[in-house]
Amino acid sequence: MTPYNAVVRRQSRWAFLIVLVIASGSFSAAADYVVQRDVMVPMRDGVRLATDVYRPAVGDQPLDEALPVILSRLPYNKAGSKSMGAYYATHGYVFVAQDTRGRYNSEGVWHMLTDDGPDGVDCAAWIGQQPWSNGKIGMIGTSYFGGTQHAMAIAGAPELTTVIPVDAMANMGRQSIRNAGAFELRFWNWIFLNAGRGSRAGKNPATAEVLREMADQRFAYLENLPTRRGMTPLRLSPEYEDWLISAMEHGPNDEFWAQNNIVDAPEKYKDIPVYLVSGWYDSWGGNNTATFMALNSAIKGPVYMIMGPWIHGKQTGHAHGQVNFGKDAAISDQWAWRKEWYDHWMKGIDNSVGKADPFKTPVRIFVMGTGDGSKDEQGRLQHGGFWRNELEWPLARTEYTEFYLQSGGGLSTTMPKIEQATTQYDFDPKNPVPNIGGNLSSSDDIMLQGAWNQKGGPHLWNFKDPIPLSARADVLVFQSEPLEQDVEVTGEIEVRLFASSSAIDTDFTAKLIDVYPPSADWPGGFDLNIGDGIVRARFRESLTKEVMMTPGETYEFTIKLYPTSNVFKKGHRIRVDISSSNFPRFDVNPNTGEPLNRHRTTKVATQTIYHDASRPSRIVLPVIPASPSDE
Repeated sequence: MTPYNAVVRRQSRWAFLIVLVIASGSFSAAADYVVQRDVMVPMRDGVRLATDVYRPAVGDQPLDEALPVILSRLPYNKAGSKSMGAYYATHGYVFVAQDTRGRYNSEGVWHMLTDDGPDGVDCAAWIGQQPWSNGKIGMIGTSYFGGTQHAMAIAGAPELTTVIPVDAMANMGRQSIRNAGAFELRFWNWIFLNAGRGSRAGKNPATAEVLREMADQRFAYLENLPTRRGMTPLRLSPEYEDWLISAMEHGPNDEFWAQNNIVDAPEKYKDIPVYLVSGWYDSWGGNNTATFMALNSAIKGPVYMIMGPWIHGKQTGHAHGQVNFGKDAAISDQWAWRKEWYDHWMKGIDNSVGKADPFKTPVRIFVMGTGDGSKDEQGRLQHGGFWRNELEWPLARTEYTEFYLQSGGGLSTTMPKIEQATTQYDFDPKNPVPNIGGNLSSSDDIMLQGAWNQKGGPHLWNFKDPIPLSARADVLVFQSEPLEQDVEVTGEIEVRLFASSSAIDTDFTAKLIDVYPPSADWPGGFDLNIGDGIVRARFRESLTKEVMMTPGETYEFTIKLYPTSNVFKKGHRIRVDISSSNFPRFDVNPNTGEPLNRHRTTKVATQTIYHDASRPSRIVLPVIPASPSDE
């Protein structure tokens, strides 16, 4: 082992060892722990990765016992893992935090996840050789370092025993970094923020200052997209510039996006217990359900999944944006529920896994929308909801119901009978529809996450006037009559849109909205975003191949929205908004058909949406029939 650069002792009120014997095994819990910082662990190519080791201790002496290990491999500075490390080190585990390659104290050059399979295998092998390890590793982490869990499972590290990927990076060419061909600008934002902090370039103070200034000017850079290679200070951090520009130029879901592509190759995933965690308003929510379905058919697992009403990484919260889902929506103790899973699979403890919430059944979902719709003390909409256990996803009892776009802006289950009906609008790339909430992460400052009334105001940098999105001429609104009874929508959602354009390439977007009627607390009503999606026309036939359109020719487009579980209450309306942009959630299509991210001009496109008998545009909603007790 490389000599420790530092040994840090942490002590609570009790400086003694507690040994507990439970059921089929024993584990040790210590009131003290010690930290071994910046152990430089060599990888197969000689690059050394900075690693902190938290061990249970008696006083200032580490416990002399081989224990299971909780591993976190992250790009966000392992020094921030203190509370996580302290918890697990005092609850019978060794905790290991490692800066990923090229980040913070680790050597090497950063690449987006592609090194994390082999590096994870090498890290696990090193852990397995240590006297404080019993050879079993469970992984922990959210977002990027949820993705490092998937990478290590795909690489098949022998020591890997279980994973809990939370809001994890996966299926990146499908509905995350590339979303049906469009680029999610949250990753543009991530690069602009991280190219100068924790990076190789950021180690030079003068360079770091230039990159910090660049990050501070992100709004100006957004107004001057596309970002071009070598033309911004991003060139000072070449691996970050190279990845971003390459990603923005590369649309097809092929080998470029192969890392963590679980949907297309689930058989590569190690057969271990997996607990997938995400939220209806998280940027990775659609990938979480897709990963669950893929792994469920490929490995024995078992594979569990929980979906809450959360935004990215906020499982301990119960409100976001302008909406309150009720205190029961939160998982209050962020470490204890994970420990329950680790205890079962790594220590053989007979506990709540498979028996009680949140592990009673393979699927646990939060059904949103059963609140009273009033304002809480912070002025948020009380949308409410409740937890429900399920056996599968999608739910076997789903009744897929088509709601058709109607002439005059209606939305109903009645197929249009009129022979020809269209609605047109102009899409100007220089005036894109502003993004208001939704399935986001890494949106710092440039976007709002989560649940919001679809109305402008001072909280939006690019839509400050207090007018609803529905007032825009380039937003087509189709909504139902007030519902005569509650309608639960739980599952995967698609819009099947018949459309043509004057352009050879363009985008079409769709958004599902729960329309609250006017009330005493909300005299103007509340247009609550539930989920959204996009399709880039050149990828309408396949995510792997670009095919331009013929101007004026009609095509059927499939727009995949994010999954959800929401009760549209009696008196509410179900609404679908159709447009061609959602900025800066997605990059804006210039309508020119030029290579991705290489355009210098834009064109206004005239878009035609068809909603008649032969071209019935519709949204397919997964309606869950009411149980007798609900009626």
